[in-house]
Amino acid sequence: MADDRQERIRNRAHQIWLQEGQPAGHHERHWHQAAADVDQEDAAGKSVAKKPTKKATGAGKAKAAPKAAKPATKASKPKKAAAK
Repeated sequence: MADDRQERIRNRAHQIWLQEGQPAGHHERHWHQAAADVDQEDAAGKSVAKKPTKKATGAGKAKAAPKAAKPATKASKPKKAAAK
């Protein structure tokens, strides 16, 4: 389990390093920031795991708005018969 945490910290520190433009000499700061991020993720995961999940019900879902009726098209005018 500790190896998994170390690997997650290592990956996160690498992400931070890349996001900052790969600066030299900041590896300790990146490591500590990554460790804090991983600890925060773990704490958030534990608090979520304790709460029972609610099942989605149809009552809570929003219904789609009804489609607007298309305006009636104009009927073509009847052609007048040519006078003879």
